[in-house]
Amino acid sequence: MSLDTTNGKLVRMANQIATFFKSQPEAERVEGVAIHINKFWEPRMRQAFFSLIARGDAGFDPIVIAAAALIKQPYSGSEGVGTGSDAAKGAPEGKGTAAGESLSEPSIPEKA
Repeated sequence: MSLDTTNGKLVRMANQIATFFKSQPEAERVEGVAIHINKFWEPRMRQAFFSLIARGDAGFDPIVIAAAALIKQPYSGSEGVGTGSDAAKGAPEGKGTAAGESLSEPSIPEKA
């Protein structure tokens, strides 16, 4: 299977996130990958991610594939794990990057 440069980078980035979370307790790995992608990947990246997941042969790590069920579908109006009200858990006053706020989010809003 051949991936263009952009898709190849998405697969590589997702797999790097999974590699990091392999150092975490097993019970936290899948959710950790999903939370990271939900917090830091903008909607177009997640949309491309789901297109690649649907292909089934993009080369994602099994942890990434398992995390897909917890990742927010772009433009769906649904919340993924680590977004919305639960993003603020443990963050000072529930705000800031510690709460999962990305500095890029205001400039790239999700539109239905």
